[in-house]
Amino acid sequence: MPQTKSKLSVSWEDFHGPNLGYVMDMYDQFSEDPESVDAELQELFKELGKPPAAGAAVQPAASASIADFGPEKIVKVASAVKLAEDIRTYGHLNASIYPVEGFGDRQDLLSMEAYGLTEEDLKEIPSSVLCEDAPPSVKNGYDAILHLKESYKKSLSFEFDHVHRFEEKNWLKRMVETGDLFKEHSKEKRKALLKRLFEVDGFEKYLHKTFVGQKRFSIEGLDMLVPVLDEMIQNSVEYGTKTVNIGMAHRGRLNVLAHVLGKPYEIIFSEFQHAPNKDLVPSEGSTGINYGWSGDVKYHLGADRQIKDENMTRARITLANNPSHLEYIDPIVEGYTRAAQENREVSGFPEIDTDRALAILIHGDAAFPGEGIVAETLNLSQLKGYQTGGTIHVIANNMIGFTTESADSRSTRYASDLAKGYEIPIIHVNADDPEACLAAAYLASEYRRIFKKDFLIDLIGYRRFGHNEMDEPMTTQPQLYEKIKKHETVKSIYSSALIDKKVLTEDEVNTLEEEVQNKFETAYKKVPDKKLASVHEIQLPESISHGFPEISTAVDISQIRMINRALVQWPEGFKVFGKLQRILERRSNVLEEDHKVEWGLAEALAFGSILLEGTPIRLSGQDSERGTFAQRNLVLHDSETGKVYSPLHQLDQSKASFAVHNSPLSEGSVIGFEYGYNVFSPETLVLWEAQYGDFANAAQVFFDQFISAGRAKWGQKSGLVMLLPHGYEGQGPEHSSGRLERYLQLAAENNWTVANLTSAAQYFHILRRQAKVLTMEEARPLVIMTPKSLLRNPNTVSDVQELSSGSFKKVLEQSGLGANAESVTRIVLCSGKVAIDLSDKVRQSEENLDWLHILRVEELYPYPEKEIREIFSRYSSLKEIIWVQEEPENMGSWTYIEPKLRESAPDGAAVTYIGRNRRSSTAEGDPTVHKKDQERIITEATTRN
Repeated sequence: MPQTKSKLSVSWEDFHGPNLGYVMDMYDQFSEDPESVDAELQELFKELGKPPAAGAAVQPAASASIADFGPEKIVKVASAVKLAEDIRTYGHLNASIYPVEGFGDRQDLLSMEAYGLTEEDLKEIPSSVLCEDAPPSVKNGYDAILHLKESYKKSLSFEFDHVHRFEEKNWLKRMVETGDLFKEHSKEKRKALLKRLFEVDGFEKYLHKTFVGQKRFSIEGLDMLVPVLDEMIQNSVEYGTKTVNIGMAHRGRLNVLAHVLGKPYEIIFSEFQHAPNKDLVPSEGSTGINYGWSGDVKYHLGADRQIKDENMTRARITLANNPSHLEYIDPIVEGYTRAAQENREVSGFPEIDTDRALAILIHGDAAFPGEGIVAETLNLSQLKGYQTGGTIHVIANNMIGFTTESADSRSTRYASDLAKGYEIPIIHVNADDPEACLAAAYLASEYRRIFKKDFLIDLIGYRRFGHNEMDEPMTTQPQLYEKIKKHETVKSIYSSALIDKKVLTEDEVNTLEEEVQNKFETAYKKVPDKKLASVHEIQLPESISHGFPEISTAVDISQIRMINRALVQWPEGFKVFGKLQRILERRSNVLEEDHKVEWGLAEALAFGSILLEGTPIRLSGQDSERGTFAQRNLVLHDSETGKVYSPLHQLDQSKASFAVHNSPLSEGSVIGFEYGYNVFSPETLVLWEAQYGDFANAAQVFFDQFISAGRAKWGQKSGLVMLLPHGYEGQGPEHSSGRLERYLQLAAENNWTVANLTSAAQYFHILRRQAKVLTMEEARPLVIMTPKSLLRNPNTVSDVQELSSGSFKKVLEQSGLGANAESVTRIVLCSGKVAIDLSDKVRQSEENLDWLHILRVEELYPYPEKEIREIFSRYSSLKEIIWVQEEPENMGSWTYIEPKLRESAPDGAAVTYIGRNRRSSTAEGDPTVHKKDQERIITEATTRN
């Protein structure tokens, strides 16, 4: 017998033929990169040591019995290693993760026999080869396999195999296999957990019997969601997190509001009873239960809560308001969180500390794979402009979407499978096992804290009632709901378990439940009689209705020149691309020598002046660093080294940050993120720029549900700026229209400003005005139809004096027209690019146009009625008021502005339209046809009848 050389009793002499070649190939791979082979093979090669030198013969052992035994043994070892790895990878397929029988299809594919192994085979293999992190009680390979099966096939199961970083995967494996994840909880902890379950269950039952038939989208079947949130919040706050932001849809929302956000029961009860609640006092630590003037249904509302310790605020928890578009809250909460993590009181890019804030997103099991905004949001997680140091995702998985079963709502085994593409670790946990759920929350919190990356908990339960409490699920899932009716609640299951384990007595449990029930009764007695509620018409707050105050936006000429010089100063040795350098220097010289400012420079000067006044700026979009049309170039790239430099980061005396980020090819998630960032950081000028205004179509939900109406519904203030390139230039249907009509259709109650500008000075002043009103009650979003070809059109260039004096003008009058008031019979009103086309036509005309005047409506909403009426009043011979636009008649501004012009028009003046005919598509595809139609519009507008 040869001398034993390792704890495997295997040496290089034991390998022959193909076995030897395979093992030596794997050893070569191990030598180059030890982490590239399985941990068990690493252990094996450490024991075997260096193989014989190349070319040296490996002699078989002298004993024939050993020669026969070697290959067989290594096959057994390899099979055992394979079994161990497959348990880790596929153990979840046989895990007890479904509370209700009939969900899932458990598969036990991991028997020893299937791998050609016996108990004796496994006992000959040291445990460390199969499970190096096993506890001391594991003595051999057989024990190790049993331990792995126990660890990976509980009511808590794991999917880590798609995580490619070895450091992360090994950490996750250790947490599971050492048993560190499964804590032994104290009696006090278990009692508190049971009490929370009584509160969650009791709250739903109290609503059910007190407000019969009213919608509440109950949490029942996923009651553990609330304790899981409690655990994650507690863990993060203990490690210094100051802000926790939560996004979720309506399922279980009222329970989360009551128990995680501390919204008083009496306020929730009053909302069900439609009784007045403004005099009800919030509970200790509960703040920010605000509504807008039009309000929203109770299961869409959000709230804030402060966690206090010895009268000091330790952390702030926010549940974001969310309409029934389910997952669209996801990027908004990410924006909240990034804003909470950044220090903007610095020059340059903001300083970010991801430990300061945590995002928790609660998803539906049908919505997570079903709504594309989820994938868009997951894609932000590792991008420098949008990362938040890891989000904890929880799928509130009740195994059904309205009436649609999982088999009809997704093409994957699990609702969570989308996350695998982003290497997000996944835990599946049975919602009827409370302590396993707490273990999942702990692992998620620790992983996020250590690795600063996303983590997902698939919390698998069921839905006790229908989609809402008026829905009868027996009509669509009769067999399932027969089982659910008979299924015990998690409160009952856990109560019995604690009594059986003698942690609590039956009397203690009953007393606990009685205390909780008394709280509901006490709270309900505080609710005023609904008869006292008076019905009143919705009133717009005065601060909103009166619009912006008079604001000076001029900047001293000396400061303009200082900023202009800084824009063409870069560090010594920094080499700007030659062509770009000449463009930037020429642009700067034009201001110094000719006193002229073009569009891109006006924007940079506005940004510089805003930063010097202490207002931070954040700009993002698909090509925002350079600008889609190469007009901006606020981030410069060294042509030799690729290093980047932003001149606006070097402004002297700037005490505010400037962040500009190229975004992923995603309109929805990015504008949602920027809106959330702005809501959470209202003092920051946040701008989102579409590559083309047409592409904002992909983000329409955010415009409809959040940006246009968030303040009216929830009192949620925003000053977000949206830059939407717009203008008909023969580039076809998807590169012409920013869909101006949609923003005007949504315009009401001074909810936002919609502008279509025609000069650099106007752009300069409207940006500065927006920055100055951000912290005022009058603040509101700003939608600007920005130009494309006009960026370099000489007719949009402004004199620098227009920046150093004056302010934004809602209406501009065409120079050279309208001087003879008695002669003017036609006034043409227009907006944006078509106004420049008309201006070109007027300048080139050899005819006497004293009968014509042209007005540029720069601010479309709010409609500048006072300014337009005043201009109309100057022309006593006025017969025609014509609205001219390049968009089709059913698009653009016409349907919005027609009734307003008719109301403003003097008696005897007809209001008519010139533009393209009504169409289903926004623009022609043929540039020649476009040009011909454009010429017709301009000619008709400037030709006397």
